[in-house]
Amino acid sequence: MFTSVLMIEKALTSADVEFVTSLHGDEEVAFHVLLQPRGEQAARLLRAIDDVALGSLNEAARELEAPAGEQAISEGQRALDVSLVALRAAGAQAVGRLIEHHPLDSLKSLVDETGADEVIVLTDPHYVEEFFHRDWASRARHKVGVPVLKLFSHSKV
Repeated sequence: MFTSVLMIEKALTSADVEFVTSLHGDEEVAFHVLLQPRGEQAARLLRAIDDVALGSLNEAARELEAPAGEQAISEGQRALDVSLVALRAAGAQAVGRLIEHHPLDSLKSLVDETGADEVIVLTDPHYVEEFFHRDWASRARHKVGVPVLKLFSHSKV
C-alpha cells in the first residue's frame, strides 16, 4: 500500500478527491490528511496580497472577515471531516487531524511516524509565498525526506 500525507487548507472538492485518488492508478493508497485552520493573521494578509495581485479586490476584502480563533478551528474540523468522508467514499483509506501550530514540524513528525512515501500539498495558489519559496511545499522539500508534490485546488470553496 502507498502512503501519502496530504496537506490541505480547506475542504477537498470532488475534483480534488478524484485527482489525488487517481495519482497512483490502481494502487491502494492510504491518506493521512493534515489541515491547518485559516485563522492565522499573517496567512490572511498573504492571501489578501495574492487576491490583490490577481485583481480580486472583493476576495481581498473578504479576508478581513475570515474566521479566527475557535471559529476557525470549528470550521477547519468540518472541512477536515468532509474531506475524509470524500476520500473514503472514493475508496481510499483516510485519517486526519487539524494542526494549529507549526505545520511543517507536524508534517515531518507524521511522515516519520507513518513511513509515508510522499507528501502532497494541495492548496490554492499563494503567489507571494511561492515567489519567495515560503509556501508549504517549498519548505517541506527541505524538511521531510520524501518527495513533495505541489498541486493546486480545482476550485475555491
